[in-house]
Amino acid sequence: MVIAAARLGRRGRAEPGATPPLLDSGKMRSSLTPLGPTVSRDRIITCFPKWYTPNACLQLKEHFHGQVNAACQRRNTGTVGLSLSKVVVVGDLYVGKTSLIHRFCKNVFDHDYKATIGVDFEIERFEIVGIPYSLQIWDTAGQEKFKCIASAYYRGAQVIITAFDLTDMQTLEHTRQWLEDALRENEPGSCFVFLVGTKKDLLSGAACEQAEVEAMHLANEMQAEYWSVSAKTGENVKPFFSRVAALAFEQSVLRDLERRSSARLQVGNGDLIRMEGGPPETQESKRLSSLGCC
Repeated sequence: MVIAAARLGRRGRAEPGATPPLLDSGKMRSSLTPLGPTVSRDRIITCFPKWYTPNACLQLKEHFHGQVNAACQRRNTGTVGLSLSKVVVVGDLYVGKTSLIHRFCKNVFDHDYKATIGVDFEIERFEIVGIPYSLQIWDTAGQEKFKCIASAYYRGAQVIITAFDLTDMQTLEHTRQWLEDALRENEPGSCFVFLVGTKKDLLSGAACEQAEVEAMHLANEMQAEYWSVSAKTGENVKPFFSRVAALAFEQSVLRDLERRSSARLQVGNGDLIRMEGGPPETQESKRLSSLGCC
């Protein structure tokens, strides 16, 4: 693939360091219906999706945060339903990044994918607890010569997915550097991190378990959540991206609630501001008094 040609609402092109403009209006609420096709049934999330393994997951909880549920019920989620959350997928050449994305977004698998040149992205729409939500999923090149191009697109990521090939454990070791490169372009603590083993269908049960033990150990070092998937069979692909979307959505809503709460506090504190020397009418009285007018 090339640095992507655009099809409105699904795919797009962007200059390095930029993403398509996000809608920004603090007064707009997600009760507004965004333009675009109806969300498919398998993109509707009503319950918090489960982790792959409790031994390497970001959160063990089974429900959305109480504040998030309350905001969704009131449809008071600010601009969350009108914006895009950026997901970047990184990893070595031929570990199956494009296959993973295409299986989820298009439900297809092609044995003859060519290496991604530069970057490409897909936009997937969800409905989460009744609120529209979209992920912008960036597919980055795994070749070393394209790193300088791809790294410009890491900025502003809310989720970083580091992919490796379960049949080639050297690619697992390389995920350390891929993650370091992606994190360098973002604020500390601002991203969810996932470590994903691909080509699960190519390993026997015992071999897969052995590879997963090593991968989960690294995931815990990275403070990442671990998943094993197969783009060929589709195993775990939809549950994985549903999990990604739910975690990103919850964080987006909580951040929006915090931002608006902080803004209200700042406005409220304005009542405490006093001008030096007292109110204007007091200063005017003093001036007239000094002139003998009072």
